[in-house]
Amino acid sequence: MSKIRIANAPCSWGSLEFEGLEGRAIPYGQMLDELKETGYRGTELGDWGYMPTEPEQLHDELANRELVMLGAFVPVALKDADAHQDGIAESLKIARLLADVAEKDGYDQLPFLALADDNGTDAVRTKHAGRTSPQMSLSDEQWNVFARGAEDVARAVKSQTGLRTVFHHHCGGFIERPDEVARLLEMTDEDLLGLVLDTGHYTYGCGKNDSKVALEAFELFAERIWYVHFKDCQPQIADSARNEGWDYFEAVRRGVFCELGQGCVDFPAVLNWLKQHDYYGWIVVEQDVLPGMGSPKESARRNREYLRVHGV
Repeated sequence: MSKIRIANAPCSWGSLEFEGLEGRAIPYGQMLDELKETGYRGTELGDWGYMPTEPEQLHDELANRELVMLGAFVPVALKDADAHQDGIAESLKIARLLADVAEKDGYDQLPFLALADDNGTDAVRTKHAGRTSPQMSLSDEQWNVFARGAEDVARAVKSQTGLRTVFHHHCGGFIERPDEVARLLEMTDEDLLGLVLDTGHYTYGCGKNDSKVALEAFELFAERIWYVHFKDCQPQIADSARNEGWDYFEAVRRGVFCELGQGCVDFPAVLNWLKQHDYYGWIVVEQDVLPGMGSPKESARRNREYLRVHGV
C-alpha cells in the first residue's frame, strides 16, 4: 500500500494569492465539494478569508467532507527587513488556525506553513519569470536579510504553534531559479526551515524545458524536502512566454501550468524516486489557473486519474 496521499488546493480552482484577483474565484464550498468528488483527501487553506477563519467552522467544513487541512501559503516580502514583523504576525495568525484545526482531528501529520516571497510584486522578476538572469537576483545584503527573515518566521511559528515551515520557491519572486533555491537552503538552518518542492515552478524557473530537472531537484535537496507540490509545465507555452516576453501572469493565463502529464515534468520518475526514498506524506496537486480559466473540476478529475494510472 502506498504511503503517499494525494490532495489538491484552492489555486487549482482559481483562488490565487495575488492582488486584484480577490472575490472572483469559485466559492470555497463548491471548491471543497468538487475536490472531494474528484478523489482528493486533503486541501490547503488558500488566501486568508477564502475559507472560514474560525477554527470550529473550518473544522466542520473539512470533517463533513472527510478532508484534511495540509497547510497554507504565506507570502512575505522577506528582502525588506521592515516587512518581517508584519510577516511573522501574519504567519502566526494563519499557523494558529491550522494548528487549532489539526488538534481537533488529531492529524497524524501537522499542517505546514508554506512561506514564500511576496511573488508578483517586483516588476523585474514578474516580467522575466521563467527566464531570469543572475543580474536580477538579490544583493548579498538582501540575501542576508531574506534568509534571516525566513528563519525568524519559521522559529516563531515552531515555538508558538508547533508547526513546521517549508519555503515555497516560486516564479515571479526572488527564489525561482535552482541556484536561488540552493543558496537559500545553504543560508538557513536545516532543522528550522524545510522546502516544499514544486515541480512546475522549479521546471519553469530553471529557464529551459528539461523533463529531468524536477527529478534532479529531489536528488539535490532530498534532506530538505518535507512537502511536495505536483505541478506540470507546458514546454511550448513556456517557450512562447520566453520568446515573446510574457510576464508571469500572462504565462499563467496562457496555461503554462497545464494538467499533469501534458507538460514536460517526468512524474513517473519523480513518483518512483519518492517511493524508493520512502516518502511518507502528501502530494498536493496544483494546477495554477486565474479566476474563470478552464474547467477546474474536470481538470482535477483528469489529474487524479493520471496519478492513479501511475500508482498513487
